[in-house]
Amino acid sequence: MLFYWKDRALRWWLLAGCGAIFALVFALYGLPVQAVGYAALLCAALLAGYGVLGSLHYRAKHQKLQQAQHSIGVTLDGLPPADSQLEQDYQRLLGVLSAEKASAVLAADEAQSELVDYFTLWAHQIKTPIAAMSLLLQGDRPPDAAEISEQLFQIEEYVGMVLSYLRLGSEGNDFVLRSYDLDGILRQAVRKYARLFIRKKLALVYEPVGRTVLTDEKWLLFVVEQLLSNAIKYTPKGSVSLLVEGDELLIRDTGIGITPEDLPRVGEKGFTGYNGRTDKKATGIGLYLCRQVLQKLGHGFRIESAPGRGTTAAIGLFRSLDTRE
Repeated sequence: MLFYWKDRALRWWLLAGCGAIFALVFALYGLPVQAVGYAALLCAALLAGYGVLGSLHYRAKHQKLQQAQHSIGVTLDGLPPADSQLEQDYQRLLGVLSAEKASAVLAADEAQSELVDYFTLWAHQIKTPIAAMSLLLQGDRPPDAAEISEQLFQIEEYVGMVLSYLRLGSEGNDFVLRSYDLDGILRQAVRKYARLFIRKKLALVYEPVGRTVLTDEKWLLFVVEQLLSNAIKYTPKGSVSLLVEGDELLIRDTGIGITPEDLPRVGEKGFTGYNGRTDKKATGIGLYLCRQVLQKLGHGFRIESAPGRGTTAAIGLFRSLDTRE
């Protein structure tokens, strides 16, 4: 109750000041000051009663607010009703903050859940080349250097993908947009997968395209590598082509293709489709990352495919004006 009187001390002093002014004016005009004292006494008694009732209400509300600190959860239902417009404004403000907090917590929980799901999948995925290397080293015959090199290459691929996943999901980004020689980017990707082309006896169809592109070299290279890796993975025989038609870079293979029912969902997070279910190592993350990167860079992206007739992944070489960076 002491806080109630302290909170309203200015009001009491103002009332006392008003009474003093009345007494002074009455004295200056020769009016009976006793009338002021009598009126002041009656007002004081009335104000005292009002103060006692007000302090009791103040104390009850204070106790409810203290209890709400321990019981209030997602909603603000535990708050006592507002007695003034200012309190209503504060409660609306608390409601806005509570909704923002709930939204932020939900987004953080979803992001954490997605991260856990991805790392769980990634951990199972990377076990395959590690187990293969272990078997190669435990055999009676000398380990095959080419086999071990291929398994190490797969491990490097998985590590690179998870790092890209984390960088892409961070609040900031490291995009550096400049004009780059497209052939320089394509040659880096071709050199990286040259060994797999030789091992699978696939033909590479590539002629210098002589084009420049406004992009981020590192991230566009990541996309080209992912698409090239998929083309090699799902092409048992034939060829993989890198070419430019109009304003698009095409990565075309003669592989097994994608079923019509799976094609609309290609690039969704975690979607592997029929081919991914056949290939137990597929995660569906690669194409999802490609779509996310190209969207942030402002490049268009589309996929055309038919079962048994190969797949064509097309990247728009011009940046869209409505990029989201």
